[in-house]
Amino acid sequence: MVDDRDKEESKGQERPSRPVTAAARRERRASARPAARKESSTDEAAKPARSKSTADEKAKPKAKAKADAKTDAKGEHKKGRPTPTRDHRESRPGFFARIWRFLKEVVAELRKVIWPTRKQMITYTAVVLVFVAFMVAVIAGFDFALAKGVFALFG
Repeated sequence: MVDDRDKEESKGQERPSRPVTAAARRERRASARPAARKESSTDEAAKPARSKSTADEKAKPKAKAKADAKTDAKGEHKKGRPTPTRDHRESRPGFFARIWRFLKEVVAELRKVIWPTRKQMITYTAVVLVFVAFMVAVIAGFDFALAKGVFALFG
């Protein structure tokens, strides 16, 4: 009985493994989000759920309208609306507004990063230092050998 309780406590203390693929990370983030963010408001949750058939019926006219816009009476494809001109271009935001937007986007991207653990960081650092030391030794060896060869040849 005591052993089972110890096992359960140790299971609760284990950290879940980190997702390897991007799809697994998205899945993990989606499952970690609170239910309030998944639904836009509590009012929608209070509304009765629509049946799939009514949703399909609403989608059919839209799909038919899209198909009609792309083809004419003969069933041939026709051009859509002309490309809008650039005369009614929106005004460009100010310098500080653009800087502020850039910084907000940087923070948003940094939140998506899966940062390495302390153990991983130590391992990666050690691997890099060993590789650099090895390459320095190889290049120093080549330099020494070539210097001796040139000195013996011309020396």
